[in-house]
Amino acid sequence: MAVAPARPRARAAWARIRQIAPWALALVVLALLVHQAGTIAWPEVLNSLKRQPPLGLAVAALLALGSHALFSSYDLVARHETGHRVSTPRTLGIAATCYAFNLNFGSLVGALAMKLRLYARAGLPAQQVARIIVVAVVTNWVGYLALGGLVLALAPPHLPAQIQLSDAAVRAIGALMVALAATYLTLCIVRHGREVRVRSLRFALPQPRVALWQFAVSIANWALMGVIVWVLLERAAPYPTVLAVLLLAAVAGVATHVPAGLGVIEAVFVACLGGELGSADVLAALLSYRALYYLLPLAAAAIGYAVVKASTRRAPEGRYRRPLSSSTTSTSTTTPMPPLGQ
Repeated sequence: MAVAPARPRARAAWARIRQIAPWALALVVLALLVHQAGTIAWPEVLNSLKRQPPLGLAVAALLALGSHALFSSYDLVARHETGHRVSTPRTLGIAATCYAFNLNFGSLVGALAMKLRLYARAGLPAQQVARIIVVAVVTNWVGYLALGGLVLALAPPHLPAQIQLSDAAVRAIGALMVALAATYLTLCIVRHGREVRVRSLRFALPQPRVALWQFAVSIANWALMGVIVWVLLERAAPYPTVLAVLLLAAVAGVATHVPAGLGVIEAVFVACLGGELGSADVLAALLSYRALYYLLPLAAAAIGYAVVKASTRRAPEGRYRRPLSSSTTSTSTTTPMPPLGQ
């Protein structure tokens, strides 16, 4: 009997793992949701919300504004790589509007349909917008891998009982994440300008200085998001722990495909920190975080989008310059933006 080659067999096994892993993670998160929902004393949560210090809320709101600005700057990286001539303020405005909608309603609304519509009004064709989206997605996730990997490797959080992973396993996962981020940077150094393909996604690797730009803005944004939650928790837990839990919650939100990660982020935080800080206080902080980071920017974005739609006429097609360098991105498909900072 012929034996199947090892490489095709390994590929088939890896394909099965990729299919099963998101569903397994989703089941774990849903189990956390069900378990935590039955243990929460909602009157205590309301009391904790009332006790939130106004100064802390004001600081968190300012930090949220800074985080949205950092995330919007991912489109400036894409502007450099694609060479379009949409002005910097307009690029930031489009990115901020789409990010707010993406956070609350998912990538199909924010990262895809709305970006296509708003950039089309600025005169860019759909293929150009697809390249912008790809660069922004890569920027977001390389920073996540680098920062998240370092946090998990150096300061792994206490995981709930439903996630049976030892500290050694968590540290190994963190080291793997750092290795993936380092691989991307290495490829940009030795193969910048060359096209790579991941499944149906094709793009040219940027120059090293652009890759470092991607790492800088993305790491800063994820770190700032952690600071927001840490401030709302009144610094009751170490910042590295809060950041690690936030990064875990981000992946859980992506894996479960729940719009805005509604309930998922809260369940992960309560499961990881509720025993130490109290479920009511943790949930109150996360509800404040959702109001400041999700809902207020959505209200502003909705008003801005309505004004733009009412007053802006579609610009003529083709008003964009040729790429500045050989690192111009190209793609055959688009990739959804992540619910968290995406």
